[in-house]
Amino acid sequence: MRHLLLGNEAIAYGALSAGVAVAAGYPGTPSSEIIETLEEYKDRFVEWATNEKTAVEMAYGAALAGARALAAMKHVGLNVAADPLHSAAYTGVVGGFLIVTADDPNMWSSQNEQDSRWYGLQSYIPVLEPSEPQEAFKMAKEGLLLSESLEHPVMLRSVTRLSHVRAPVDVEPPAPPKFGKFSRNMEKYVLVPQNARARRADLLKKWERIADIAARFISVEGDGPVTVVTSGVGYLYAVEAVERLRVKATIIKASMSVPLPRKILDLIRGDAVVVEEGDPVVETQLRILGVRTRGKLDGFFPRMGELSLRSVIEGVSKALNLGVKLPEPPRPPLQPPPRPPYFCPGCPHMGTFYALKLAAAGHNVVWSGDIGCYTLGINTGQQDLATHMGSSVGLGMGIAVADKEKLVIATIGDSTFYHAALPQLVDLKTKRIPMVVVIMDNEYTAMTGGQPSPSKLIPAEKLAEAVGLKHYAMDPADLKKSIEVAKKAIADAKSGEPVVVVSRRPCILEAYRTARRSGVRPPKYYVVADKCKACGICYNVLRCYAITRLPDGKAWIDPSLCNGCSMCAQVCPYDAIKTEDPERARKWLELWSRA
Repeated sequence: MRHLLLGNEAIAYGALSAGVAVAAGYPGTPSSEIIETLEEYKDRFVEWATNEKTAVEMAYGAALAGARALAAMKHVGLNVAADPLHSAAYTGVVGGFLIVTADDPNMWSSQNEQDSRWYGLQSYIPVLEPSEPQEAFKMAKEGLLLSESLEHPVMLRSVTRLSHVRAPVDVEPPAPPKFGKFSRNMEKYVLVPQNARARRADLLKKWERIADIAARFISVEGDGPVTVVTSGVGYLYAVEAVERLRVKATIIKASMSVPLPRKILDLIRGDAVVVEEGDPVVETQLRILGVRTRGKLDGFFPRMGELSLRSVIEGVSKALNLGVKLPEPPRPPLQPPPRPPYFCPGCPHMGTFYALKLAAAGHNVVWSGDIGCYTLGINTGQQDLATHMGSSVGLGMGIAVADKEKLVIATIGDSTFYHAALPQLVDLKTKRIPMVVVIMDNEYTAMTGGQPSPSKLIPAEKLAEAVGLKHYAMDPADLKKSIEVAKKAIADAKSGEPVVVVSRRPCILEAYRTARRSGVRPPKYYVVADKCKACGICYNVLRCYAITRLPDGKAWIDPSLCNGCSMCAQVCPYDAIKTEDPERARKWLELWSRA
């Protein structure tokens, strides 16, 4: 049956057709749709884990028990899972074990670029690299079956341009899920040094066998004097570039890009032009095999960002000395104005940052941030650093002990807190590091699509209480009380005590979905022009994206953007912001709190 699918959906359907029984992941663009698609099938175990390490361990354990299992994440998540990833190669598996990682060249929604294929080389795990959704379906299925036949984990590497493209895909019906039964094998599964050394020797022998198997994933088209070696989405660019340049070429496609088989040498004539998305992983392997290459290592193709047809055409031209230089595309007479990312109007984080700003006024603050929606606090000047999941608390502790003159306020979301900051609470308490940790709990993993957060079942303040940390809770929709709570927490930190503040209100977008299902129409707010004194607090300090500064400095609320949060009305010192229906506004705030 043919369906129009995202690349991620094709991967999920491929795994279903192979009989995947256990799947786990942590949401992160561009990977989230894989688990979201699998969740629809209730005859299997499919769950969002608290982090990528847990997801890989869950799938790894299931595969040790003979089940066919999958773990999915984005590229930076593979860093979190690196420990069990390497061990899985040593122990091997019994069932199929497919690790899907979606890389993000050009960092469309990530803090860094990273090529996950290096992990394949480092951990001795083969990497399949599809070029389009139909192939993604096929390789997800083949990857699970290959893993089971090899008794070895297999990686499948996607990239943004594949994960989020739509294309017609011929899919097969889901196969029954294959679960399993665990059998003890201490010499294989208990990696004490004596056993691990033996497993290492076996792993190296298996790697040679996998390299031979990789030859099955080599395809060749054309028979020209120029050799182009390519993989993944780079293949599609290479084919079109060669056609447009009218180059007679032999195109060698490595669908298993790690490891490259030695047999590829029989196909290469002279130098090889290498086209690949990401780092020069294929090119490096070719050079190790003794092939003279022309690719990213010599600057023919960019090392940063995504490939494009333009960059590949110009790169092939430079590599072959064709002298082709594409004309610059025409520039429009007017450039669109920059649009920095802002909080959604009514986002509870907007209220949290406003309360913290007022409470911290006069203090020498370091705002230690994190990865998530709240990183947009950069627009209010309240993010001095944000580098990775859990960075707010970990880096914040380091700054607090290094610079005792500063007040560190760490802001972290609920999903990120459960993902990466729980161990840090223990250090925060045992080392008595004075700082304020603000857990901005909107009850969803909001930035990646609104996946569930553990906070609904395990409130963060209970965990703070369990380790003995002083803690407060506040509702960012009530700004007056929130400011009072934030001031108390800052006073505690200034006295030398670490303190946790949980700021809780559901994501406004999830509340809107609940309102639509319930038939509730959220209220709108408007500015009484005669009362507005153009103070700018609503658009300069609260920074609501629905509020615009008019030429005379007065505020105007766009009714198409207003989500009825009431925060602007609360911050206005002149009572110039009103709602047309106060009773509906009250009911909306109550429904929002339960979304």
